[in-house]
Amino acid sequence: MEFKDHVCELLNTIDACQVFFDITVNFDLTRNYLDLVVTYTTLMILLSRIEERKAIIGLYNYAHEMTHGASDREYPRLGQMIVDYENPLKKMMEEFVPHGKSLSDALISLQMVYPRRNLSADQWRNAQLLSLISAPSTMLNPAQSDTMPCEYLSLDAMEKWIVFGFILCHAALNTDPAALSLWKLALQSSSCLCLFRDEVFHIHKAAEDLHLNDIILNTLHSAIKGRTLISGFYVGSMHRERRKFLRSALKELATVLADQPGLLGPKALFVFMALSFARDEIIWLLRHADNIQKKSTDDFIDKHIAELIFYMEELRAHVRKYGPVMQRYYVQYLSGFDAVVLNELVQNLSVCPEDESIIMSSFVNTMTSLSVKQVEDGEVFDFRGMRLDWFRLQAYTSVSKASLGIADHRELGKMMNTIIFHTKMVDSLVEMLVETSDLSIFCFYSRAFEKMFQQCLELPSQSRYSICFPLLCTHFMSCTHELCPEERHHIGDRSLSLCNMFLDEMAKQARNLITDICTEQCTLSDQLLPKHCAKTISQAVNKKSKKQTGKKGEPEREKPGVESMRKNRLLVTNLDKLHTALSELCFSINYVPNMVVWEHTFTPREYLTSHLEIRFTKSIVGMTMYNQATQEIAKPSELLTSVRAYMTVLQSIENYVQIDITRVFNNVLLQQTQHLDSHGEPTITSLYTNWYLETLLRQVSNGHIAYFPAMKAFVNLPTENELTFNAEEYSDISEMRSLSELLGPYGMKFLSESLMWHISSQVAELKKLVVENMEVLTQMRTSFDKPDHMAALFKRLTSVDSVLKRMTIIGVILSFRSLAQEALRDVLSCHIPFLLSSVEDFKDHIPRETDMKVAMNVYELSSAAGLPCEIDPALVVALSSQKSGHCNNIHCLAKAINQIAAALFTIHKGSIEDRLKEFLALASSSLLKIGQETDKTTTRNRESVYLLLDMIVQESPFLTMDLLESCFPYVLLRNAYHAVYKQSVSASA
Repeated sequence: MEFKDHVCELLNTIDACQVFFDITVNFDLTRNYLDLVVTYTTLMILLSRIEERKAIIGLYNYAHEMTHGASDREYPRLGQMIVDYENPLKKMMEEFVPHGKSLSDALISLQMVYPRRNLSADQWRNAQLLSLISAPSTMLNPAQSDTMPCEYLSLDAMEKWIVFGFILCHAALNTDPAALSLWKLALQSSSCLCLFRDEVFHIHKAAEDLHLNDIILNTLHSAIKGRTLISGFYVGSMHRERRKFLRSALKELATVLADQPGLLGPKALFVFMALSFARDEIIWLLRHADNIQKKSTDDFIDKHIAELIFYMEELRAHVRKYGPVMQRYYVQYLSGFDAVVLNELVQNLSVCPEDESIIMSSFVNTMTSLSVKQVEDGEVFDFRGMRLDWFRLQAYTSVSKASLGIADHRELGKMMNTIIFHTKMVDSLVEMLVETSDLSIFCFYSRAFEKMFQQCLELPSQSRYSICFPLLCTHFMSCTHELCPEERHHIGDRSLSLCNMFLDEMAKQARNLITDICTEQCTLSDQLLPKHCAKTISQAVNKKSKKQTGKKGEPEREKPGVESMRKNRLLVTNLDKLHTALSELCFSINYVPNMVVWEHTFTPREYLTSHLEIRFTKSIVGMTMYNQATQEIAKPSELLTSVRAYMTVLQSIENYVQIDITRVFNNVLLQQTQHLDSHGEPTITSLYTNWYLETLLRQVSNGHIAYFPAMKAFVNLPTENELTFNAEEYSDISEMRSLSELLGPYGMKFLSESLMWHISSQVAELKKLVVENMEVLTQMRTSFDKPDHMAALFKRLTSVDSVLKRMTIIGVILSFRSLAQEALRDVLSCHIPFLLSSVEDFKDHIPRETDMKVAMNVYELSSAAGLPCEIDPALVVALSSQKSGHCNNIHCLAKAINQIAAALFTIHKGSIEDRLKEFLALASSSLLKIGQETDKTTTRNRESVYLLLDMIVQESPFLTMDLLESCFPYVLLRNAYHAVYKQSVSASA
């Protein structure tokens, strides 16, 4: 009510003063007057659209009465106003009859501005609008216009002024041809207008409803219907062509200004005109696509809208970046030219009252005092007072009885309008950007906004502009108002959620493209694996021996690399398309390093980095092709080839986006060396560790696989049930090196710890057997020099075969670990040779008298680097936690005895060397006794057992051959080697 009263009072005052309105002269006064009328009209229309308005004011009055004990004194008037404005436009048409003269004069002044703005794309093109390079000789000349602020005036605002204004003062349409021309042009340009945010006003329907029964306007009814048809069929294509022109014009403008930012000074007007024109077309499309009954779908769906928005954002970025350049230019312009011209105009005025003279003199003095040094010193300019004084001066000089009438001094008004524009270039660039290019209305068209974004991503040629959608989210807070702070959080949250969604979708799209490229590259890398060359070698051999193989007409297999041969430049492969799409999308992701949305900083590249990390992790685990049901898994060498191909593609991403791909590798690959990744999912370390322990080594224990030291590999044995995998293809030196490359020292340490855990479980069982035979073993220890007594005691031992079997299992596990350690050492010697040699030197020169704890630390370091140690630290740790190639793998016993003994005697603080000497004395005594036996059962495999004793001494860092010869004749060893060799030859024959 208060607002309505103030508006009515102000309009009456304006009519009484007979204020002169001309948008080209007193721009600020005329624009604010028309905005007032439109705001008032809009408010009344919106009020009439509230369905429960009567109930709401009734509740308000009831609440007021309960609070204050009496009803609001304005309540009757408010209720009457609600009733009177049931049909707001009809009521306001009556209400504005007294204001018709002022309103129509203000509207008719648009006849020099609106038609010039509402031209077709062909007319713009013929005039080479917004082109800086069409006339190179005038490129440095400042862009000038007599109606400077009208050049970037919103077309949407002018159409609202014309439509609502002439509805309210409709009599002018019958009396003034210029008014009718503006009215028809506005009806032709748009079908609906924005009332507030996403609330629209359908022009033609409202105009028809208002004019049908109006005797005065009956003659216009047919014209309105004709405009409706034209608008439906023509307006869509007209605006589509405008957007097409603006895309190329803004691209040219942005490109030239990026190369020559100094042109932002003289050509600033072009920039703000371009932004305003583009903003009007985007808002028009958004509004009509959502609200009009579509005649032609293609005219209201623009798949290239992202490109136009992108170039708008690029121009906005140029203005923000090179603001100081523009400031320097216009500070000099104001002080060196505008001040001089304005001073001359003031001096030539025939009449100049004192108040007006003081204001104008202050203008001249303010501009004259400006200097470039102020810009260089970073001084903050503020011309708001000057602009407010000019607004006051417009009001003083526009009334009918003014001594200095601005209607008689149009040049002064036009010059001041130009000066005001120049001052805005110095202190109000951000406000100018909001005025000419704010697209915060997208906040209220979320569905259309998201649809445009999806269309942009789906079209490869447009994906490079997709960054404009997150950038638009930075506009949203400009649609908030200080009088309604409650909605700041709602709009801010919406801007954050949309920005996050857009950046996430862009990163996902890029990630999917990268994954597809990686898949293609992994396929190509797979073709180069050694296993695929067998057929080629076979064909070459057969060709050389002239053997005819295969069927006639069988197509020759394509060789790797044939995909790189191009017979035609126009030939485009799927990989080419993927790379093109990726480069386009990465341009968008890399366009800005970060953006601030509602005091939150978003970094587009980090979205891509995080998605790449997640996908790389899943891909590595997926490429192992581990099948728990069938216990199948990829060979380490094949997985390593695929991972390297994947990493090569990811490294190439740095050519498109400035991201640290090394950080991605470190984060992902280091997690893969652990048992579980950061999400608690299994890694390749856990998968391969489980497979080698539960599949390969279990089959070794079952007698289906044997370890061959000469080959340094586990090999399948011929059995009834063939295994589903070839052990040699997973355990030879090349595969173990590949495994070490994949798992790294951390992963190999985990593998070792898992192996040691299995050994510790076997040792626990052995301890039970030792406890079971404790009495006999104690007697044997003291009777090793009594052969007859030893033979009797040996027969009393129980579970001897179980001891041998468990020790063999331990030996097999230690042999596998030895292979893994050797492979790790080979890999590290390639990657860190100097560091590895330092560790090895440190281990080799540790003094014997060193404290065991210090020695164990050195051994642990050495073991982690794959170096063999006298005492295995991993085994020591595993056993200390228990404080509660022959076909039978018997050759692994030597390694088991030595390492188990070293670990146990270290734990129990015994002398390893003394205990092993005692073991050697007992063993040699028993073996010499066997040599005197004649029983075939007792002497079975006697020579092999002799050799086992020799292997134990050779494996041990604590026993020597001299010590062995002192208690066991070497001649027996030589004869044993000869006998075993003869036996193996006869067996193979």
